[in-house]
Amino acid sequence: MSKTLQAVRGMNDILPDEAEIWEQFEEIVRNWLHSYGYRPIRMPLVEPTPLFKRAIGEVTDIVEKEMYSFEDALNGEHLTLRPEGTASCVRAAIQHNLLFSHPRRLYYQGPMFRHERPQKGRYRQFHQVGVEALGFEGPDIDAEHILMCARLWDDLGLDDVKLEINSLGSSEERAVHRAALIAYLEQHQARLDEDGKRRLYTNPLRILDTKNPDLQDIVEGAPKLAEFLGEESIKHFEGVQAVLKDAGLPYRINHRLVRGLDYYNRTVFEWVTTRLGAQGTICAGGRYDGLIAQLGGKPAPAAGFAMGVERLLALWQESGGQAERIVPDVYLVHAGEEAQRAAFRVSEMLRGTGFSVTQHCGGGSFKSQMKRADASGAPFAVVIGDDEAAAGEVSLKPLRDGGEQLRVPMEVLPETLADRLIESEEDDGSI
Repeated sequence: MSKTLQAVRGMNDILPDEAEIWEQFEEIVRNWLHSYGYRPIRMPLVEPTPLFKRAIGEVTDIVEKEMYSFEDALNGEHLTLRPEGTASCVRAAIQHNLLFSHPRRLYYQGPMFRHERPQKGRYRQFHQVGVEALGFEGPDIDAEHILMCARLWDDLGLDDVKLEINSLGSSEERAVHRAALIAYLEQHQARLDEDGKRRLYTNPLRILDTKNPDLQDIVEGAPKLAEFLGEESIKHFEGVQAVLKDAGLPYRINHRLVRGLDYYNRTVFEWVTTRLGAQGTICAGGRYDGLIAQLGGKPAPAAGFAMGVERLLALWQESGGQAERIVPDVYLVHAGEEAQRAAFRVSEMLRGTGFSVTQHCGGGSFKSQMKRADASGAPFAVVIGDDEAAAGEVSLKPLRDGGEQLRVPMEVLPETLADRLIESEEDDGSI
């Protein structure tokens, strides 16, 4: 016997009970995004590999170690399963000239792929909600993104989520800081770990984000980017903070917050929690004013953020969030050949008038069907036997409140069911 096939490690099935929680979460997120004027965009899962090398940076963990890249056997094109959404969204905006007439507020959600070591909150196929504001300059859109997140945490009832912000300044300011940082780190080169030595001349800013406890004293003593910011960058960062202060939103300036992608400039931020262990960042983003031009578009400012759905769902459930069980309005039970034919007509009639119906399929005794009806959670069962079918009638049986069973003509069933559902909701206080 052949071995049973399993899902690829780090790429998980989302089974019905959990998938219903996802759907409820996604509905909350869509309503939240629409309330801020953001519109959906959907990009391919597969993109040209050079897109991510150019956007993210060749000397980053994502490009060097984590991307799922391959060569198309038909035409030799180098392709990659998208590891993040910003580059794809910007590529789409450039390709379809979306910024020709006005700036865009866009969002997307879906799977991303990175070859990481699977652990709680980190998977090889993971899901993100991404938000991009293309064509907006000034600190107001940066602040809007941060305040948006705070609103979502409130909608989800999350606590113990804290905001950290920083400014990476302009590319010119980072270049001066980079030179000073390299000179400083060269004095401690012998103590750097392998990642630090590899990044020293290629991406030294990332060394400041190391989690290695043996390097913390070196990192603490390193030149701070804030000391190299010019007047415009300082003014921009102060503008973001002014909005946050006006909104009464607490935050911490974290000078070691640099983000792992090369395209960021000026404002960067992370929302972090202590409830998810090492995977404490649930949302992160910032400004990336140079990326549109870097990918071949007309220069335009931009900012955005992304949140990990798996991590957010874990935090939401830990904070008491749960999905309401989705149940049908009726479960339709039938016994007999004529009854089965009538069952299809009745089910479609009810669906056509706005009711949700689970029709029993697969045969079985009346008793076994009624057990299925009860387990479905439906407040009512519609029962059809051959005698009801011959008379053009059905029986409407309450399943939850022990009320009276009614036998009614098929054509008045929708009105009768609507009335009984209202009565049932009034009795349990739901309306």
